[in-house]
Amino acid sequence: MALKLFKFKSVQSTNNTAIKYIKSGKYTSGVIFSDRQTKGKGTMGKKWVSKKGNIFVTFFFQVKVSKIKIQNFLKINAYILKNVLKKYTNEPIKLKRPNDLLIGGKKVSGILQELVYHNEKEYLVTGIGVNTNTKVSDNDFKSTNLTTNSKKKINNLKIILELKTKYEKLIFKLDNENYSFLKNLNRI
Repeated sequence: MALKLFKFKSVQSTNNTAIKYIKSGKYTSGVIFSDRQTKGKGTMGKKWVSKKGNIFVTFFFQVKVSKIKIQNFLKINAYILKNVLKKYTNEPIKLKRPNDLLIGGKKVSGILQELVYHNEKEYLVTGIGVNTNTKVSDNDFKSTNLTTNSKKKINNLKIILELKTKYEKLIFKLDNENYSFLKNLNRI
């Protein structure tokens, strides 16, 4: 399944925009990305600080959660993101459970996963924030950015398209009930 791209200059939240698209009934899957978020969301009601020049993207698609435990999607999302980002850094990327990726003990990325029900169907909404060019100043945690730790020039659109390809492959496997990839999840 090819995921349709929806690009914005500014949104309140890419996850909220994806949820609106699902509930409109027009779209069952897609990729929402924006240059800017004004009210980015983190886990447990926290705010995701959205610095211009970083990645703010949400992938959404219909799932049959009964086939895979929803907790496994947290691992799947981290696995996908880590495998794309590792090409851009000289340092190892570690998962800080449940949903942050760290380089050198500093946060480089966060994942916000939401399950949405509409018309008796379940949709997985996965928001990803990556500090690609700017790190965030926050008293609660230390952060870094990909540029500081990079082997390559950072191109946000290229990373988003790489993630899109990985999610399209995941959806194909889920649709065909091929769950063999689950054995790789313990490697993150």
